[in-house]
Amino acid sequence: MGRNRLLLIGLDGVRLDTLREARTPNIDTISAAGFFAPVEVSRQAPSASGASWSTIATGVWPAKHGVIENDFVDHRLADFPDFLSRLRHEVPGLKTYVGVAWPPLVDDVPGPVYQGGGVLADTGNGGVADDDRTAVSAAKALSDGSVHVSFLHFDLCDHIGHEQGPGPAYTAAVEDSDHRIGLVLKGIQARPSYAEEDWTYVVTTDHGHRDGGGHGGDSDAERTAWIAASGPGVPSTPPRSLEQVDIHAHALSVFGVDPAPDWQLDGRPFGRDD
Repeated sequence: MGRNRLLLIGLDGVRLDTLREARTPNIDTISAAGFFAPVEVSRQAPSASGASWSTIATGVWPAKHGVIENDFVDHRLADFPDFLSRLRHEVPGLKTYVGVAWPPLVDDVPGPVYQGGGVLADTGNGGVADDDRTAVSAAKALSDGSVHVSFLHFDLCDHIGHEQGPGPAYTAAVEDSDHRIGLVLKGIQARPSYAEEDWTYVVTTDHGHRDGGGHGGDSDAERTAWIAASGPGVPSTPPRSLEQVDIHAHALSVFGVDPAPDWQLDGRPFGRDD
């Protein structure tokens, strides 16, 4: 474990073209120190949050983890644990943190995607209030240096995408989300021990949105997601075959964990030689 730390941040429902148009200095900094690349959402399930976040967390495709829709009917998440659970089991003393605004990610019903529990924002106050609480709680939790691996989820962009579709408010939501990322990074980087640590940062989305708002279909706008990453072992050029399942595999590699064959992982670390 040593100096290694990893933070995965999920921004729900952010279109690639909107992200490129928005002012996102914090995501840009992470991308510049590593790579930024589009990825295709698996066609084994609709372009929905449940399926994609489960794929990212478990490192296997929907045909294995069984999450097809957001109702999580007949899921097999217990058979394919999230990367935080894997790491806690494999690395003695490793501590994890989850902060989210979408209940299935940490609640027993209908999920959870992350089986070790986590902090659920005070949902029901609207996307802005929920994401603000997630950011403030995470900045505090990650500021003392005790957490090694964490996952944060911000939901505002998806709310606006559904309600208004891509447009000025949607772009503003992306920029607000980047600001929240900055608040969390500021909390981490202000620690006296930060300079002695090796941090891997990953920012990603689960799906895009149609031009009129909403998702679940097969259009390029809905099926195109993206990954930004930096840190030790992260190449400056993204792998040619980059996939959402690779995030789980890379998280394991950061802490020197080799997946067992019976884990049936579908991804590979970012630094592999294609």
